[in-house]
Amino acid sequence: MSLWTPGGEVPVERGGGSASAGGDAGVAGRVGGPDLESLSPEERAQAEAMIAQMAEVQRQILSAPAAQFVTNHVVGLYELAAIHLGQPEPDLEEARLAIDAMAAVLDTTEDRLGADGQALRDALTQLQMVFVQLRSQAPDDELADGDDDLDELDDDPADDTEG
Repeated sequence: MSLWTPGGEVPVERGGGSASAGGDAGVAGRVGGPDLESLSPEERAQAEAMIAQMAEVQRQILSAPAAQFVTNHVVGLYELAAIHLGQPEPDLEEARLAIDAMAAVLDTTEDRLGADGQALRDALTQLQMVFVQLRSQAPDDELADGDDDLDELDDDPADDTEG
């Protein structure tokens, strides 16, 4: 088995592997990293450098609250949806995927994101309104799958009356 890295394939033995030169290999060490002894001196130096870089990134990640990372990812989903909606010919399917993902994350984490949670929910609502407005202007075949959560935003309760 091997692990792909930007520097090329690195052989990985299952069920073991040595820890990094720094002692703590993090998750990579626990799941079985490459056996550094089997590498050439050049490959070993490269692998050790990558392990050290990954350990530094892990330390940086651990220094920030998880809510900050979740918020940043939700903002990325917002930006993705906004880009797709803001094109001269909006890509509604791609925008819908980003909006649905944003909603799913917020549905399960909003109350743990502090003030950012409410701001992100407001931003999601704005995206949903823009989506519905653009979809109402799009040809009928633009969004063939009508089974989505965004349908409820453009449903007029008066339309539900039978008569």
